[in-house]
Amino acid sequence: MIGFDLEEEQQRLIKTARDFTRAKIIPVARELDEHGTFPSEIFKEAWELGLANCEVPDAYGGLGLSCLDHCLVFEELAYGCLGVNTTLAANSLGAMPLIIAGTEEQKKKYLGMLTSEPVHAAYCCSEPDAGSDVAGMSTKYEQRGDEYVITGQKRWITNGGVARWYTVLATKDKAMKHKGITCFVVDADAPGVQVGRKEDKLGQRCSNTCDVLFEEVRVPKSAVVGAEGEGFKVAMKTFDRSRPWIAAGALGVMRRAIEESKAYALERKTFGVPIAQHQAIQFMLADMAVKYEATKLLCHKAAFQVDQGKLDSVISAYAKVFGADSAMEVTTDAVQIFGGYGYTKEYPVEKLMRDAKLLQIYEGTSQIQRMVIARNMLGR
Repeated sequence: MIGFDLEEEQQRLIKTARDFTRAKIIPVARELDEHGTFPSEIFKEAWELGLANCEVPDAYGGLGLSCLDHCLVFEELAYGCLGVNTTLAANSLGAMPLIIAGTEEQKKKYLGMLTSEPVHAAYCCSEPDAGSDVAGMSTKYEQRGDEYVITGQKRWITNGGVARWYTVLATKDKAMKHKGITCFVVDADAPGVQVGRKEDKLGQRCSNTCDVLFEEVRVPKSAVVGAEGEGFKVAMKTFDRSRPWIAAGALGVMRRAIEESKAYALERKTFGVPIAQHQAIQFMLADMAVKYEATKLLCHKAAFQVDQGKLDSVISAYAKVFGADSAMEVTTDAVQIFGGYGYTKEYPVEKLMRDAKLLQIYEGTSQIQRMVIARNMLGR
């Protein structure tokens, strides 16, 4: 039997995250954005409240929440600021390969590190010439005795400059494509690891995004996550698990844009009446609401599938592409409803629009999601 009612515990979780967002994130979101300030204090408070590392199993000090529970949290955080939300999501993204394929020793050490103190992790996959094309990566590894040596450059790494450790994808031989890729867990202070400059971004400006360089970085065999040569599978399973989170972030930014637009439309008057009485505005608001509700259904279905042990890349792609594209459309319409005021920093909608754009780009662009969907439809 299908149902859409949330359990009492889930409702309490939403309230906790919503109260935290209104008290801690919204009052400082504009300032964080303006100066590109990393939200370290917010992260620490979220960690203390149990809103960070939500899917880390309780055996390693986490809450062991479901993917759906996690999405409920992410929607609330993204309502306040997508950049703050991405900072917390990046921790979970870095941890996910270990949750999926890590050894008991790796989980105790690295997942335990996340839950014992408010530190960060990062997922090192994208490269200057290999973002969505994971199999085309150039970062190499080779075995030397009882160690592996990693050399290469990773780009657009969220939390890259603040992480305590990384999950890193590297290839044994680029000609082997996906069959040559292995996942490693690497300490940030390992000799040869360097952090590049922080990117000055259009939106989500408070999240830390930078290059991470690996120059002859030596790691033991125990650093391999999963089996050697299975890194591509680990990466794809990680994305299948994380893409519902992107849809949840889209829900948060859309709901904020809708609420701001509704309030403004009821207050702002033209031709002697509130603009909410004009059919053109009503149709825009109605379309915004439809996109929000449709994204919620896809997001929750994708998360439910994950929780049932069914890692379905197509359902995750549906949620990610529809949610990301809808968020961009809804926030753009919000700016339009506000008119000239929406184009200024006096109101929050211009930030919502800038923040939303990245949803269409990271963790597989909207075009990549359509490729995944189409190939599934047509058969590989």
